[in-house]
Amino acid sequence: VQLQASGGGLVQAGGSLRLSCTASGLTVRTYDMAWFRQAPGKEREFVSTITWSSADTIYSDSVKGRFTISRDNAKNMVYLQMNSLKPEDTAVYYCAASVSYRATQPRAMNHWGKGTQVTVSS
Repeated sequence: VQLQASGGGLVQAGGSLRLSCTASGLTVRTYDMAWFRQAPGKEREFVSTITWSSADTIYSDSVKGRFTISRDNAKNMVYLQMNSLKPEDTAVYYCAASVSYRATQPRAMNHWGKGTQVTVSS
């Protein structure tokens, strides 16, 4: 099982990035999928989750209204559109898969991907 996040980079405050999560060895449509992030010296933080059917999405208060999670089960991929980026969004972003419904805690994730660095300059 492998999850790989991509699409990170350096962007100015107010800019946008779209992260992608590619899954192999795992059928995405059977999992709720989530994004987390971890800034240096901080704990891993929940960002967003999307249920297997896309019927429900959850966002942390810090990204609500700016980030949008989506998925394409046919392509086995999950996305995170990030708009109006702020310097405090700077972190390594990870995608994760969970068999638990509407999971938002790191301990509820069954599979983790390698992260992608997002850096937002002021």
